Amino acid sequence: MTIQEENREKNQNMSYNEKRVNRERKMMFYLLAICVLGAGFTPYTRIFLGLLLGSSISFYNLWLLQTKVKNIAEAMEKDQTPKGLGTISRFASAVFGVMIAVHFDEYFELISFIIGLMTSYFIMVIDFIIAKRADSA
Repeated sequence: MTIQEENREKNQNMSYNEKRVNRERKMMFYLLAICVLGAGFTPYTRIFLGLLLGSSISFYNLWLLQTKVKNIAEAMEKDQTPKGLGTISRFASAVFGVMIAVHFDEYFELISFIIGLMTSYFIMVIDFIIAKRADSA
């Protein structure tokens, strides 16, 4: 069996949620790569570093949220009481990022950091729209 056949078989066995999680993570990695390239090769280093810091924390928060949702789904399947979504830890990571951006303001643009912090939510909305269009087509 070739690698392509194995990947195709693995893809068919994945649930919708696993596919969504993989798509969103892949989009976030592409966005982070664009931020790194922008910081390295453009004169707007502070803006792209702010976006990179915010997007990195946003990616961590996305991963944390996806993990918590998976744990809640597993708990519901086992008729157990699910734990929370980890809102406090996501807020704490955002506050930590703000502290870094404010303390090192010569490296990070605060507005671009805040925009970067919102990127996982933009990614989720974009993924939802793309998935709905693919289902209807």
